[in-house]
Amino acid sequence: MCFVDLEKAYDRVPRSILWGVRREYGVEGPLIRAVQSLYQRSRSLVRIAGYKTDSFPVRVGLRQGCSLSPVLFITFMDRISRRSRGVEGVEFGGRKILSLLFADDVVLLAPSNRDLQQMLGRFATECEAAGMRISTSKSESMVLARKKDGTGDRQADRSGISSDRSVVVKKELSRKAKLSIYQSIYVPVLTYGHQRWVMTERTRSWIQAAEMSFLCRVAGLSLRNRVRSLDIREGLGVELLLLYIERSQLGWLGHLARMPSGCLPLEVFRTCPTGRRPRGRPRSRWRDYISRLAWEWLGVPPEELMEVAGERAVWASLLKLLPRDPDKRQKTKRKSYFVQLKMTVSVFCQQATSVTTVREALVQSSGAPHSSKAA
Repeated sequence: MCFVDLEKAYDRVPRSILWGVRREYGVEGPLIRAVQSLYQRSRSLVRIAGYKTDSFPVRVGLRQGCSLSPVLFITFMDRISRRSRGVEGVEFGGRKILSLLFADDVVLLAPSNRDLQQMLGRFATECEAAGMRISTSKSESMVLARKKDGTGDRQADRSGISSDRSVVVKKELSRKAKLSIYQSIYVPVLTYGHQRWVMTERTRSWIQAAEMSFLCRVAGLSLRNRVRSLDIREGLGVELLLLYIERSQLGWLGHLARMPSGCLPLEVFRTCPTGRRPRGRPRSRWRDYISRLAWEWLGVPPEELMEVAGERAVWASLLKLLPRDPDKRQKTKRKSYFVQLKMTVSVFCQQATSVTTVREALVQSSGAPHSSKAA
């Protein structure tokens, strides 16, 4: 797979080609004239050493900050993607996936290096024909394979994370400012893409070590002080990072379950890959991992997971039961809550003749355990 970066993507879109693409997609008449009116009088000038040049018309680029610009750019890139398609692609459950696009981020998929080169060549040709350019220095390729060189076990460069340590130890910064850096910079970088992680014991150990290394510096402590991690987090008012990751993963499962049929993430989740798994202990799949996580923390059995996660109100009420620092007693409380919810559902189904499915009963009775507890 190749992650393609486009040079100044929004600023390079030729407007004359863009209007032609909109007409190809059936956008004509007053609507396209209304969009063109936003760009008809766009002019620019250059200021050098305090002197301004004469203004000149701008015929390329999309308006920055305009809510319409992403829609126009997506349409523009979709046309490039369609014209550069070939026979390559990755087979997954009988479905061929050639590329993944999100705004100006493009990922090309191919089963071999040769096919990827051909696909990248066609994509570059179509980009140049449309006035776009690929940044070769920022584009990267990645191999997905079972061999040791292709598993992605290479540790990322830690220079970016390590640079934050000099900021944390500064005494002139308040603790509130350091915690703001932790929440806004450190955590997003450390947990990037965590919704799709399969958490192993090694991964948990790395995350806990990185988390407490930062928080100890914020609190002005070290290992010699022999202060528990729980006490440090409570003193700083910070949530356990592993709990934040697991809650986000369960929340992503809810979004996945509520997606309409045909969406690529849902189809990939449902599809069972063809072929045989290798000998030895197989790697944990995200489907198995998230099912085990939902059973351990929420008490939701795997066979009912997608049905329960598909209901926003029920799933949100279950996720609120996750504590700031979990223990076994909290697990028991959450499992008993779900058992109480199912008992309420069964009683509700017997009393209400209009309810025909457990799914409908879950929606209408999701607040019943809380009301019964208050009573």
